Amino acid sequence: MSTYKAPLTDIRFALYDVLGAEALFAKLGYVDATRDVLDAVLDEAARFTETVLAPLNSVGDEIGCGFDKATGDVTTPPGFQQAYTQFIEGGWTGLTAAPEHGGQGLPHAMGVPLNEMINAANLAWGNFPLLSHGAVEALRQHGEDWQREAFLKPIVDGRWTGTMCLTEPHCGTDLGLLKTRAEPNADGSYAISGTKIFITAGEHDLTENIVHLVLAKLPDAPPGAKGISLFVTPKFKVARDGSMGERNALRCGSIEHKMGIKGSVTCVMNFDGAEGYLVGEPHKGLLAMFTMMNTARLGVGLQGVGLSERAYQNALRYSLDRLQTRSLSGPKFPDKPADPIIVHPDVRRMLLTVKSLVEGSRLLALHAGTLIDVAHHAEDAAEREQADVLVSFLTPISKACQTEWAIENTYNALQCFGGHGYIREHGMEQLARDARITTLYEGTTGIQALDLMGRKTASTKAAGLKLFLTQIEAFAKEHEGDASLSEFILPLRQKATEWAALTQGVLQRAAGNPEEIGAASTDYLFYSGYVALAYWWARSVAAAEASAHSDAFKQSKRETARFYFARILPRTLAHAAAIESGAAPLMAMDAERFGT
Repeated sequence: MSTYKAPLTDIRFALYDVLGAEALFAKLGYVDATRDVLDAVLDEAARFTETVLAPLNSVGDEIGCGFDKATGDVTTPPGFQQAYTQFIEGGWTGLTAAPEHGGQGLPHAMGVPLNEMINAANLAWGNFPLLSHGAVEALRQHGEDWQREAFLKPIVDGRWTGTMCLTEPHCGTDLGLLKTRAEPNADGSYAISGTKIFITAGEHDLTENIVHLVLAKLPDAPPGAKGISLFVTPKFKVARDGSMGERNALRCGSIEHKMGIKGSVTCVMNFDGAEGYLVGEPHKGLLAMFTMMNTARLGVGLQGVGLSERAYQNALRYSLDRLQTRSLSGPKFPDKPADPIIVHPDVRRMLLTVKSLVEGSRLLALHAGTLIDVAHHAEDAAEREQADVLVSFLTPISKACQTEWAIENTYNALQCFGGHGYIREHGMEQLARDARITTLYEGTTGIQALDLMGRKTASTKAAGLKLFLTQIEAFAKEHEGDASLSEFILPLRQKATEWAALTQGVLQRAAGNPEEIGAASTDYLFYSGYVALAYWWARSVAAAEASAHSDAFKQSKRETARFYFARILPRTLAHAAAIESGAAPLMAMDAERFGT
């Protein structure tokens, strides 16, 4: 049976010792974000996820969601409603939301460990409140005053949830092809008609209303993506005074039968002249969409971290208990019939791979959270702008790498169990199945790679990369005389220099051949992710040495960092070689020759 224990020691280390969250929050004006308050939040989040959500993880997988074809209603797995009620009662839905919208006003970064714990405990359940935050941000930044008043408070307090209705049967990434239409009504509302697919939590029995944010085209829309508008279209109609009315002309047409996250409902949503309201300006829906997407992408990256953490905990426990053969260098537990499998180098390779990627990813995710706080609350305008540019650059890296690593991590953790990992009893196969979707929804890994290489690097003249490299160099300069860190500083500096050169090389080649951007993108994404984690591992060692943690904790950080630099960071060599090979090996073959 799979179990979960929130990794509070490492979360606190990352927040307080590495990122200096206490001082940062005070600087940004979060007067209530004291250490006592933050620790209480972490402790209670751990209790809720460990005791309420984690026991329901296998229940959701085994029973799944129910669908009534006659009514379009969806029922969630047993226990999900009660857990959601406790979630609301605990104030978790508004933890980081603004007080004027009914939230508690804590830093955005404090939502990161909460969401990691939720994802580790019960990823499928966590999908129901996941997209509400993106809906809040879209309405907060782009909605009218009455829309913010009518919709934000019920979503923030958890009585309503939000969705993103983007994808259609014939268009996913290319939203310019969408067919959903919005016809203006005499009262200023719009009649929304069309079909959306893959809608997470599009219908369920957890809340009294569901707020759909729907991409559609107005009658006078220009062709392509420039003609997309965004509409808020609730399950039950909402008047301008916030009162809830009759059932809207929309319903769930079916639910998907999936490889994993079976406790999460994925809907086909049919809109048949449903009443909706325009959010933002006509034909400017992509701007609001990206507000939702960027929030959701960081959230999905955290799903990868949570799954990896749970997989590691269970694989470690099993590796310490499972007795199989003797150590190659002689018995380590001569009083037992065999040694535990953790004595074997290959088991250690798998465990250390997961450990190094999980703990490094946690810092990458928390750093992004603090950048969002800085972008929203720093007094200096230049500091806010730089934080926004940097988090924009790191978003595709976080989403794609943390989810791709989740597949690797759940694979390695399952492998530690041998054949026992493949059967349901230990819960490892569910983690592996659940992880698979994370690289697909909210933009596939290939889409994240194009976003990083194209929109976030080529189009900005590598503005975000330059900021991150400046951060690396500042750390290296600060510690260049520290002999205890020299084993990390030198290779980190070398990789930073190579990162800049690889980027420049791709951009130069792309000036003559646009295909170079796509050809380099995925390898560039992973190269970036591995170097980013090298930086965080070097910082972890420095922070651990300066902390009050035990000698065992400090040694664990140093030894894991050494493993990462020796065994994981060299993966960049293959990615660099692929990047430098250019587009020709990919584009030379005519399409018809793929079948010969």
